[in-house]
Amino acid sequence: MASRVTRAIPVAILAFIVYIIFTGSATHFDIVTGIIGAIIIGAVFGSIVVTNVHKFTQVWRYFWGLAYALHYFFVAEVLAHYDVTKRILNPKMPINPGIVKVPIDVSSDYSILAVANSITNTPGTVVVYVHPSKKYFYVNWIDVTTPEPEGARKAISYIFEIFARKVFD
Repeated sequence: MASRVTRAIPVAILAFIVYIIFTGSATHFDIVTGIIGAIIIGAVFGSIVVTNVHKFTQVWRYFWGLAYALHYFFVAEVLAHYDVTKRILNPKMPINPGIVKVPIDVSSDYSILAVANSITNTPGTVVVYVHPSKKYFYVNWIDVTTPEPEGARKAISYIFEIFARKVFD
């Protein structure tokens, strides 16, 4: 029973924070409603979502998560949008599209998902297939600079893997 409760706590805290942020107010009614909803969500989804409770208490993971988000939104996204915009506005449309096999070096389901989502949400790349047990993605890439798996990994997913490993593995 204690294990189920400890798994529910991180989910409940996150649900409460999200609820308060989305409601945009912190009246007594919102707080009570948020706590009740968070307890229910934590009880239902805690054992499904939380695989290792101790990771929740490691504060340095939150800093790496923040660094991941900042890098993704302010570096990777900006560079990718610039690259795609440059290709679109060029009259010659300099694209070399293709699907490449990209090996990955992360272990948890959450880190695989984070890397796949980071690749897909970045303009010019889309993960079209994930093979978690063999640890590779197939990625549709707007400008295939190398068909070699390791070269594609360095160009597409390497930096995302570093952050995802520090946050989730």
